[in-house]
Amino acid sequence: MNKIINGGYLKDKKTYIVSSVGIVSAIGAYLIGDEDIFTMLQTIFTLSGIYFLKQESSTKRKK
Repeated sequence: MNKIINGGYLKDKKTYIVSSVGIVSAIGAYLIGDEDIFTMLQTIFTLSGIYFLKQESSTKRKK
C-alpha cells in the first residue's frame, strides 16, 4: 500500500506521462478535425513547456 501512496514505479514520471498523453491527444484532435492548427500548436507548446520545466527542476536537485 505504501508503494501506491508514494507513487511506486511512476514516482517521478507522472508529469512526463501527462504531457506526452496531452500532446498525442492534441495531434489526434487535429487529425480528426476537432481543432485547428493554431490550437494544436498552442497545446503542444504549453505541454512541452511543462515537460521541460519539470526536467530542468529535477536536474537542479541532483547537483
